[in-house]
Amino acid sequence: MRITRTAKLAAGLAATLAIFTATLPSTAASTDPVAVAAQPVAGSSSNVRIEGSRTILGDAPATIGSTELEQRSGLAELTPVRFPEATSAVVVGYTSGTPDGSSAEVDVRAWVKDRWSEWTSAGAGTPTALPGASDQVQLRIILTAPPTGANPWVGDVTVQPTDKADPSRMTVQAAPLQSRVFATREGLVGGTTANGHVIISRDHFVALPSRRGLAGNGSGTYSVKVCTASRCAFEPVWDVGPWNTKDDYWNPSATREMWKDLPQGRPEAQAAYQNGYNGGKDQFGRTVANPAGIDLADGVFWDALAMPDNGFVDVTYLWTGDGGRGTVAITSGYLNVRNSPNSSGAVVGMAGKAAQVTVECQTTGSSVTGSQGTSNVWLRVHSGMYVAKAYISAGTFGVC
Repeated sequence: MRITRTAKLAAGLAATLAIFTATLPSTAASTDPVAVAAQPVAGSSSNVRIEGSRTILGDAPATIGSTELEQRSGLAELTPVRFPEATSAVVVGYTSGTPDGSSAEVDVRAWVKDRWSEWTSAGAGTPTALPGASDQVQLRIILTAPPTGANPWVGDVTVQPTDKADPSRMTVQAAPLQSRVFATREGLVGGTTANGHVIISRDHFVALPSRRGLAGNGSGTYSVKVCTASRCAFEPVWDVGPWNTKDDYWNPSATREMWKDLPQGRPEAQAAYQNGYNGGKDQFGRTVANPAGIDLADGVFWDALAMPDNGFVDVTYLWTGDGGRGTVAITSGYLNVRNSPNSSGAVVGMAGKAAQVTVECQTTGSSVTGSQGTSNVWLRVHSGMYVAKAYISAGTFGVC
């Protein structure tokens, strides 16, 4: 089940987006503006068009399943903006129009500890704390509307450092959160995900019920490890759902978008279904029919995890903490995860295109030729599970 879908990438995205204004902080109070030209990141925008300084929702129809919320939506990730000095907070400025039940949102994230932090909604003119001091931020525009009619927009976007936000409201965990949640199969081949990816047969991605952890189309910036008792999959987060769209349950309770009285790791849909939380309904007032906290594309559900039916799985949200990482460097399909460092080892899982994988250590095994050259190095990504480093963009790790 999936809540929202974006339509296919609209033509003409080569047009220039809004100009960002970055304040260069030689001191915390400096107000010297510098204009920074910004373009949409290639492949990371969907169903938007540009008119002057405005980014406007396109007219492509919603792609939905029979039980899903019917919405049109568009997304535009903008080129990162770099400041000459690190800042712990920013002020994002923009104008917006939201006619006829539509919505417009601008999100921000920061480059912290050599990786992108999670997306956070930024109110216009309001200081937004970053999860750590950073000299590089990126903005994202999210537009949603009913199936016909309204075309919300965002324009005149600016961003500048500030020292007026309390960074303690956001936290960085020492280790990624792992929780046991109910998984359902997404399916919907031919549909379009919330980041503009068109779903193919036996696809490899997952959906989570908040855009805070939504990766760009073709990116594995936000990836999960999903495990059953005997198999694991490493997959990028390319869609939003099930049930809710503002349930970032992997975050500490105090920083969740909604449902701040629920414990970290417990999806709202699970609490609603099992305990009657929120009257047994989701954020849209619909009666929750199952406790799902993650959707799995067909290739993840059937092939990587060999699941015969919907059920509980162990999910690790890899961007929520530190640890060794590598990125699956393949152009399509998936990479087999094997039970030994050998290309003849039994397949015990899969890793999707662009997904991040956890790396515990490295060892030697059979020689493999892949996108990263020829190598006999294998990476242990889970207890008793290995992938060939010849297909993983990663550094060097300790010996197993």
